[in-house]
Amino acid sequence: MFVEVPLCILALAASAFALPTARAGVIQSRQAITALSTAQIESYKPYTFYASTGYCSPSTTINWSCGANCQANPSFIPVASGGDGDGVQFWFVGYDPTLKSVIVSHQGTDASEILSVITDAEFELEAVDSTLFPGVSSSVEVHDGFGKEQAQTATAVLAAVQQAMSAHSTTAVTTTGHSLGAAISLLDALYLTIQLPSASVNFIGYGLPRVGNQAFANLIDSKLPNLSHINNKEDPVPILPGEFLGFVHPSGEKHIMDDNSWVACPGQDNDSDECTTGDVPTIFSGDTSDHDGPYDGVEMGC
Repeated sequence: MFVEVPLCILALAASAFALPTARAGVIQSRQAITALSTAQIESYKPYTFYASTGYCSPSTTINWSCGANCQANPSFIPVASGGDGDGVQFWFVGYDPTLKSVIVSHQGTDASEILSVITDAEFELEAVDSTLFPGVSSSVEVHDGFGKEQAQTATAVLAAVQQAMSAHSTTAVTTTGHSLGAAISLLDALYLTIQLPSASVNFIGYGLPRVGNQAFANLIDSKLPNLSHINNKEDPVPILPGEFLGFVHPSGEKHIMDDNSWVACPGQDNDSDECTTGDVPTIFSGDTSDHDGPYDGVEMGC
């Protein structure tokens, strides 16, 4: 399928998508790829709705009165929300008594906008903020645009999570989001594990771009061993920024196949053609219409 790509990213795209270079210790075996059961797929759906609801403005989210995707988790108890949808992505924090977890979600963006953010010629890999991530090695680097986005709301999110944990006597926290929201929420998950060592934090993201370098991916694997980042068919966003720039996905990919079945891809950036890195070797073989879903029937958006 032909994909119209903004001219501003063609030069980067041409060099970004050479075949990935194998990395020591990374599992690339097709044999280890496993199919998810219907029950396993359905277990993600509440989080899919929360990732979608991240697109809603705080005024609707906090009252839980926006579209059908917001109302799909009717027991949700909002705690705090913020952002303006422009300079600061919308976000919300609350508690789901059915899942028995605090939920953190950040607004995503459409495929054309996230491609522009990811491939901005001025972006750099930078060490994580030592104030927000104390004790983390300076070798752990992230896309500076994603890092700046997460820093804008980090302390407010932390305060809201602490409030929700106290009010509902829980240590379970799940961060989620789609696209740019997934990138912010992955950084939130790492941030919360460091700031709240008593919390049990997990991350479930959708259409996640690569956020950081090898050291970042390794740290995420050690801190969040059960995370999931779910990619839909030929979505090109998860193959950006390119591996040649030093970016690496953490483990935990779940890939939705063309027949709508789901598979679990072991290792970091598994290059099997059943997984996104192998299935979408270049942006030109991707389809941006897959970025918003559907994820088990759910399209992203409020």
